[in-house]
Amino acid sequence: MLDFTNSIINQISAHRVGNKTNEEPLYLSAKTLDNSDDILKALLLQYFLKPFTQPEFFSFTFSNEDVDLNPLCNFSSTIFQDKAAFHTNTVDIAKHLYELSTHPQIKSGDLFVVLFTDVILEDELVDMIGIFKSENKLPFLKLDHEADEFYLNYDDGISVNHLDKGCLIFNKEKELGYRVCIVDKANKSEAQFWKDDFLKLRPCSDNYHYTKDFLSLTKDYVTRQLAEEFEVSKTDKIDLLNKTVDYFKTHEKFDKEEFQEEVFQDAEVIRSFQSYDAGYRASNNVEMDDQFEISEQAVSKQARIFKSVLKLDKNFHVYIHGDRSLIQQGREEDGRKFYKLYYEEEK
Repeated sequence: MLDFTNSIINQISAHRVGNKTNEEPLYLSAKTLDNSDDILKALLLQYFLKPFTQPEFFSFTFSNEDVDLNPLCNFSSTIFQDKAAFHTNTVDIAKHLYELSTHPQIKSGDLFVVLFTDVILEDELVDMIGIFKSENKLPFLKLDHEADEFYLNYDDGISVNHLDKGCLIFNKEKELGYRVCIVDKANKSEAQFWKDDFLKLRPCSDNYHYTKDFLSLTKDYVTRQLAEEFEVSKTDKIDLLNKTVDYFKTHEKFDKEEFQEEVFQDAEVIRSFQSYDAGYRASNNVEMDDQFEISEQAVSKQARIFKSVLKLDKNFHVYIHGDRSLIQQGREEDGRKFYKLYYEEEK
């Protein structure tokens, strides 16, 4: 559980980070910002924290798995140990981001580094560091008046309802690279830069990622591998995908052996799936337990990519959500193919 209800902004620093390759400058502030105004603090909390409603957790890593070599992990550790060193380390964070901002498509922007206190993570009160980058300014109008005369002005500013890039670093599990969650509204290549190049994150070994990865593994097997080894129709694939999602929605705990029996049933298909599972884990560097608590959050997110639509030419889309036996496939003598649907009532 993640609760920001009583969270406090302890310190906040801002810098402006340009694109080094495009010869855009790096502007560093001399001191922290004043955030004593209550309305400003409320707006900042909304801007920084509202996007993290259902976070997916990661941890810092490095190319040789030595987390102590990750610069962001070291900056965070210093801040958590000595709050007086906060601003100095935000300068180092800005410099580090600037040195990495070499791809021509990386946008310049305002960088905010924030130290939060009184954050509740899994029923534990922890400190938290937030790193946020605002890249897109939005125009706004302002109407002023003096006596009976009105004046209309405009300017560009940061929308508190749109965070471009952000990460939260929790002072928890330091030895494992801390607990970290991210937001990135950029395109795929820029998102990879924020997560992989700047922060250098890897998924945490937790129930959320176990659930997410096993659903992805099963979807890949059914949609890509199954038809290469067995004679299956599109409706058979949809039926297996529906059974997969149904298993995760109706069980609190995952058991791989139980899952295979309930979903695939056939012994040869199960052996094929086990072989694909082993190869998938190795090629994607995925670690999963064969038994774990199912994450409802991960199921809700992953279920969206499980397609249950049977597309027939450009004429029909058939949505299959239940009993596979109620739809039958056939072929007329003239070669035309058809599906026969059974139902009890029309709605």
